[in-house]
Amino acid sequence: MVEAFLSQGLPLERERIGLDTNVFIYFLQYHPRYGAWCASLFDRIEQGKNPAVTSTITLLELLVQPYRDKKEELAQKIFALTSTYPKLEWVPVTMNVADQAAELRVRYRLSTPDAIQLATAIGHNATRFYGNDRGLRRVKEIECLLVDELV
Repeated sequence: MVEAFLSQGLPLERERIGLDTNVFIYFLQYHPRYGAWCASLFDRIEQGKNPAVTSTITLLELLVQPYRDKKEELAQKIFALTSTYPKLEWVPVTMNVADQAAELRVRYRLSTPDAIQLATAIGHNATRFYGNDRGLRRVKEIECLLVDELV
């Protein structure tokens, strides 16, 4: 039963996926509701079953709270873990990503970070994007899955 719960919504093997920041937060903080599912997703990435892509905006968003709380050691741990995670591609915001993000932001009334994340995933050939923002449902260019609906 637990295995079926954890496999719900996971990508097919070799399917390239995009990840929003909240998926990292749920995994790193082992969220009470989403942590186990996100851990299974990151396990697939680590094993090479699913290559993944995210924007460097993710790292920025992950480090805000530790810096705000003056927890430099936690910030260093997050940076070390995320920057060395196997099979995870970190993509900087390029001119092309910014251009596509602007179009997505206008078309779907997305926040700037969400538009950047989606443009990154789309521009790097991801077929699915995992996040937890309800606004993602409007996007047509990539399949968006909400963690809340998978758990």
